[in-house]
Amino acid sequence: MAESSKTPNKGGRKIVVNLSWLYILLFIGIGYLLFRNQQSAAPEKIEWTEVQRMVRAGDVAEIAFIRNDFKGEIKVKADRLAKYTDKFAGGVPPRRAPHFYFLVSTKFDPEASFEELNAELQSADQFKVVIKNEDHIWGEVFQLLFPLVIFILFWVWMFRGMNRGMGQGGPGGGFNPFNTGKSTARETEKGDVKVTFKDVAGLYGAKEEVMEIVDFLKNPAKYTALGGKIPKGALLVGPPGTGKTLLAKAVAGEANVPFFSISGSDFVEMFVGVGASRVRDLFRQAKEKAPCIVFIDEIDAVGRARAKNGGFSSNDERENTLNQLLTEMDGFDTNSGVIVLAATNRADILDQALMRAGRFDRQIHVELPELKEREEIFNVHLRDIKLGEDFNVEFMAKHTPGFSGADIANVCNEAALTAARRGHSAVMQQDFLDAVDRIIGGLERKSTTIMTPAEKRTTAYHEAGHALVGWLLPYADPVFKVSIIPRGNALGLTWSLPEERKNWSRSIMMDRMSVLIGGRVAEEILNGEPSTGALNDLERMTGMAYAMVQYYGMSDKVGTLSFYDSTGSRGYNLVKPYSEKTAELMDSEVKALVKEVHDRTRKLIDDNKEGFMQLGALLLEKEVIFAEDIEHILGPKVKPAVEDQFIEEPVHE
Repeated sequence: MAESSKTPNKGGRKIVVNLSWLYILLFIGIGYLLFRNQQSAAPEKIEWTEVQRMVRAGDVAEIAFIRNDFKGEIKVKADRLAKYTDKFAGGVPPRRAPHFYFLVSTKFDPEASFEELNAELQSADQFKVVIKNEDHIWGEVFQLLFPLVIFILFWVWMFRGMNRGMGQGGPGGGFNPFNTGKSTARETEKGDVKVTFKDVAGLYGAKEEVMEIVDFLKNPAKYTALGGKIPKGALLVGPPGTGKTLLAKAVAGEANVPFFSISGSDFVEMFVGVGASRVRDLFRQAKEKAPCIVFIDEIDAVGRARAKNGGFSSNDERENTLNQLLTEMDGFDTNSGVIVLAATNRADILDQALMRAGRFDRQIHVELPELKEREEIFNVHLRDIKLGEDFNVEFMAKHTPGFSGADIANVCNEAALTAARRGHSAVMQQDFLDAVDRIIGGLERKSTTIMTPAEKRTTAYHEAGHALVGWLLPYADPVFKVSIIPRGNALGLTWSLPEERKNWSRSIMMDRMSVLIGGRVAEEILNGEPSTGALNDLERMTGMAYAMVQYYGMSDKVGTLSFYDSTGSRGYNLVKPYSEKTAELMDSEVKALVKEVHDRTRKLIDDNKEGFMQLGALLLEKEVIFAEDIEHILGPKVKPAVEDQFIEEPVHE
């Protein structure tokens, strides 16, 4: 619906003119005309010979002849109308005259013809004759303008809705067709950005990088005096949820400068040239507010490499938008004082021209938080949560490896909701652990009809196989918890705490593959045959095996070759970078590698079969066991050599 436009009156109040009523009245009027026409049947067409027969029968009360249309309209006497019901559609005659009409040629003489017919009749049967000319100018004007008015109103309505969704149109969302090419960036004035670096926990390396940008904006003369130039842009690269947008807001808040924020998809519209026009308008506004920051979130929506847009046309609208962005960032006009920050988690698909120095001078990697950083992020999100006495933030940070800042925020919120459902007066440690379990594994399914006793037994020993292999291999992740309570699509889960390594050796990968296949091997030992429960394990193990052979050069027969495509451009080639013979060799090496992992895992479980059976029985009894239970049966966790153990380095602030 249309929004209202507002104008001030003499009293200082605003008069609201709601244009929605115009559309409502228009549609009501059209509906009324159509309804009235349907209710009143139209006159039926007849031939002149039929008119003569009706006149001679004395059934006609009046004939009105329209000279300029060469058309006659017949009114039948009321007591004679029933004779002609079979001539009307549905047997219903029009309620009002005319009842019939006829058309004649230009040579027809109405005066002479009607006078001759009346002369044949007695005075009681004679009909009234009306001859006139009708002026159709208003009807023609209506027929000409009505479709145009409907089209204009529909166009206005469509663009009003589009502009309202894009935040355009001025006060009240008023329509302005010339705003289509205007920038839709949300501008935050100086001092209105309340986010600072105090609100950004962790991200030590990234914060150091962006602090320099803040210093550039606060003290530009400090750098230009030595002949340096202020960087034009910085690209924030990292996985989703790591705080790229929050970091950009903190830069604007610390620098105390205007902040323009827009998404890459906001540049792309269905109309040709709109994207490029919005880029020009965005940088025009930014130059007027300089020094300022322009933040483009998800820039890969518009900055994708021009050869990867998926189409075969060189005149693609997205490419034109990217070309304009490249020109604005480093063209003939210098954008002095305008620093562009952009965020993406797909830097590999961005156009190389966008990545070069002079446009995005710096690439700032925003990685997943480490242990100390996770602890700080927890403290930020726990400010408004009422915590129980048993809560330990360091313990929770250790039990959330691989979690991003957004994941940790979700854990805190889910823990608060869990505590509220349980009626707790504060959020306890167990509420947080249950929240982590729910986020990782899904909602717990407590129905007793999910598994048969045989399936439950197989699931218990399947998870026991994972736990045993993970406990006895030195490079396997330490097992924290094992459960055979179904969650999500899984009938059982084995939780481990991955060590946050940056470099994986072949021994590490072999041990982790053994843990994955441990459940399948346990089923073979227990039942003598495998089941479908190891699907996800086999999928992950196969992917890891192919990575070892194809990417990391860990196969003696294939050699130290890597067919990894870091640019992402190989997907557009129709030819593989290796021959069919090499592909067969890689397949055979992967199979040999998986067989080696399977055999060593089988031997490990066979050598510790007593402990394996005890673990399975304990799982069937308790349904959930922890590291203490596993240690009681198998002894201490086997660890790697001292020089290869994971050591937490202190963080220097």
